Amino acid sequence: MQVIRGLHNLRDEHRGCVATIGNFDGVHLGHQAILEQCREQAARLGLPVTVVVFEPQPREFFAGDQAPPRLTRLRDKVRLLGEAGVERVLCLPFNDALRSLTAEAFIETVLIDGLGVRHLVVGDDFRFGCDRRGDFHLLTREGEARGFGVEHTRTFTIDDERVSSTRIRTLLASGNFAAAAKLMGRPYRLGGRVVADQQLGRTIGVPTANLPQPMRSLALQGVYAVVSELPDGRRLPGVANIGWRPTVGSLRPVLEVHLFDFDGDLYGARLAVFPCAKLRGEVKFDDFAALKRQIGADQRRARDYFASRAGHGDTLPLASAPLARETVTFDSSAGAPADHDDG
Repeated sequence: MQVIRGLHNLRDEHRGCVATIGNFDGVHLGHQAILEQCREQAARLGLPVTVVVFEPQPREFFAGDQAPPRLTRLRDKVRLLGEAGVERVLCLPFNDALRSLTAEAFIETVLIDGLGVRHLVVGDDFRFGCDRRGDFHLLTREGEARGFGVEHTRTFTIDDERVSSTRIRTLLASGNFAAAAKLMGRPYRLGGRVVADQQLGRTIGVPTANLPQPMRSLALQGVYAVVSELPDGRRLPGVANIGWRPTVGSLRPVLEVHLFDFDGDLYGARLAVFPCAKLRGEVKFDDFAALKRQIGADQRRARDYFASRAGHGDTLPLASAPLARETVTFDSSAGAPADHDDG
C-alpha cells in the first residue's frame, strides 16, 4: 500500500480511483463495511481504492486537548487500512489552508484535480468546506456534472446500534474490552517502541518495558491486566500502567508493561499490548514503598485473572469475560482510586 502525504505529492499515476473520506479512527467494523463498498466499486471499474484522511483530525485542530482521544495512531490506522484492502492513503494536513477551502474548491482541488476520482463513497451526513455548504447533495450534483459517481455509506449496526468510534471509546473507558473487540472486529491494542527510562521498576524486582504514548488524551488510563505480543510472535501475560505515573512523574504519557516470567532485553523493540481487564485507576501514592505494595497487589490480581481464563481458549478480549467486581485495597494514606467525533 502507498501513503501519499499532501496534495503536492500526488502524481499522474495517482489519478483515477474509488475514494472515501474520513477519520477512520479505529478502523472498526463500520469502517470496514465502507471499505467493502469501495472495493466492490473498485473491482467494477478496475481502479484502486484510495482513502483520504486528515492529520491532525479536524476535531483535534479545532478543539485541541478537548478533542476525543484517538483509538489508533496514524501508523496503526494506515496498517489496518492496508489490511482492509486499501491501495492508497492520501494524508492531508488539516491546517488553515485546507480549512479555508470552500466546498467547491475542495471538490475541484482534492477530488478532481488531485485524485481524478471516478467514484466516491461518503456518509449522507458528510459535511465539508469552510462555509459548511459541502454535503452529499452537492457532491451528487457535482458528480453528475463532472463525471464521477457518488453513493452513501451503508449503516452498519451491531445489537441494533450503529458501530461508531464514540461507542467504542465508551466501552473502553468502562473496561468492557470484549464488547469493544466485537465492534472493532479484533481486540483493542496499544503499542510502540520500547525506550530506556528511569528503570525504577528494576530496583524493586519489577522490570518494565516503557512505551511512550501520544501527548493527546488517552482512550485508556489506569492499571490493566494485559497480553503483550513480542516481535517474535510470542504472547505473554502481564500487568501495565497507562498514563502519567503520578507517583514518580512523567513528561508524557507512558505505557509501562511488566511481563510475567520474562527475562530479556526489549529495548528498541516494538510491542503490541492488548488490555484485557481494568484493575484500578492511576493513583498518586505518598511514597515509593506504598507504590511497591500496590504493584505487588496488582500483579497478584492480574495473575488471578489469567489463571481464571485458563482453559477458555484465547486470553484476548474477543473471548474473555468481564473482570469480576472486586474491591482494590490501597495504602490508607494514598486516597481513593481515580475511576469522548466518529469517522
